Amino acid sequence: MVITAQPFFVFSQSSDTAEIDQLNDQIAEKRIKIKQLEESIERTKKDIEKKRLEAVSLKNQMSIIDNRVTQVELDIDLTQEKIDALELEITALELLIKEKEGIISRQKEIIGGLLRALQYEDDKNTIEILAAYDSFSEFYNKLQYLETVERDLASSARALREAKEELEEKKTQTNQRKKSYEDLKEKLGERKKDLDEQLFSKQNILAQTQSSELTFKTLLGNLRKQYQGIESEITNIEQEVRRRLEEQHKLENIDAGGTSELTWPVQSHYITADFHDPEYPFRHIFEHSGIDIRASQGTPIKAAGAGYIARAKRCTTASCYSYIMIIHADGVSTVYGHLSGVAVAEDQFVTRGDLIGYSGGRPGSPGAGPFVTGAHVHFEVRRNGIPVDPKPYLGI
Repeated sequence: MVITAQPFFVFSQSSDTAEIDQLNDQIAEKRIKIKQLEESIERTKKDIEKKRLEAVSLKNQMSIIDNRVTQVELDIDLTQEKIDALELEITALELLIKEKEGIISRQKEIIGGLLRALQYEDDKNTIEILAAYDSFSEFYNKLQYLETVERDLASSARALREAKEELEEKKTQTNQRKKSYEDLKEKLGERKKDLDEQLFSKQNILAQTQSSELTFKTLLGNLRKQYQGIESEITNIEQEVRRRLEEQHKLENIDAGGTSELTWPVQSHYITADFHDPEYPFRHIFEHSGIDIRASQGTPIKAAGAGYIARAKRCTTASCYSYIMIIHADGVSTVYGHLSGVAVAEDQFVTRGDLIGYSGGRPGSPGAGPFVTGAHVHFEVRRNGIPVDPKPYLGI
């Protein structure tokens, strides 16, 4: 019996056929629901993009946030459906493996019988064989039978080998699927946290504007001024400090090649907002000039590379933006924002991995600044004073 390879979700018939068919039906239902959710997510994305093209207003921004929340909720539902489908697939695969083990066991029995038949014939000598038959025709037919037995033996051996190979392949797929299941569960948890931050963003804006378009316009103008002030401060300080360090030849002692790959400032590698992220909650005010890395309040922050502290701004109020800027060689600088604590002083030299401060970003906490929705560290990489995407420098 030859075991042929089959598509992953099409299972061969066995005593477990009814249960496997039922699992396949459930998997098919899950896939239909997954497709429906993916279509709903795509419609929501189009609604968000449409709102982005409209003039900025309170109503417009609330609609964008509502759509983002809807999208996150749909993403969570979609992830859960994929997890459920994966569990069904794993169960079906385990039944298939059980079936293949049964086939292997039966093939072993067949091979055993064939081997015994051949051994019986091989034990006879020529005289015994000639004496056992009344005619040459009968003897010839027996030879044909033995040839058939040998072919069956080869076929059974091949089928056994193929069944074993298929079984090992399915076992490997099971392990890979289980790993995917674990990754999906982790992603689901992170998406729930993202949803909470999106909800806070909406509540915070409504609380500050009290649903007034005029108040929103005023708030918008103030936030833009704050951002421009912070950006101007960072730019001017970097230019001044770099000029002074170059005059003192201090940057020459730093390995320029070390800036081509920086290390993560915190242990977490989960990015909540990307560089120039189109879904950044404050995109209507400015383009996001770095990446936001999830980190609980008070997480130690390490220097991403060797350099000099150009700015170590400490704040005692929530509206003040606390940050550290490090000047590296080769025109590169890094900025670490929304800090709850600063552990270095300006003009201090730090090496890669040195403790420089502590993460913040929790709304209402000192140093968080006006542009936060939850605890994280804002990380920027600037080359020749211009913000660039930090991910290539982090090796991603």
